[in-house]
Amino acid sequence: IVVQATALITEDQEQIDNALALVRHQAALYIGGMGARGKNFYNTLVQRYGYVEEAKLIQDLYLDGRKAEAAAAVPEDLIRAMSLVGPRSEVAERVEAFRGAGVGVILGSPAAATHAQRVEDMRVLAEIIG
Repeated sequence: IVVQATALITEDQEQIDNALALVRHQAALYIGGMGARGKNFYNTLVQRYGYVEEAKLIQDLYLDGRKAEAAAAVPEDLIRAMSLVGPRSEVAERVEAFRGAGVGVILGSPAAATHAQRVEDMRVLAEIIG
């Protein structure tokens, strides 16, 4: 099982908030805007995760052109569960949760603002993964 996850390892709350906003907007696009009503794999998947009403709302808002509202409707716990954003200890907990779910490969998508920090985050993520 392969998972792609936005990765940012920092204790800076502003950077964390910005990275989670990126994840939130991307999730709204996939949950709400990929395909037509009734033919959206990602919407169906999120419903299977237990977010039935939320997925429907996100899709309705997104398809009505209300993209910012759709993004705001993506649950915070879903955003955090599908990303590797936060302090090292929290990222390590997410890696372990992925492992526990059977994930064998993590494709980290670095979200840091600078090239140097993206490289460092990938180094630390590789260390965490072991």
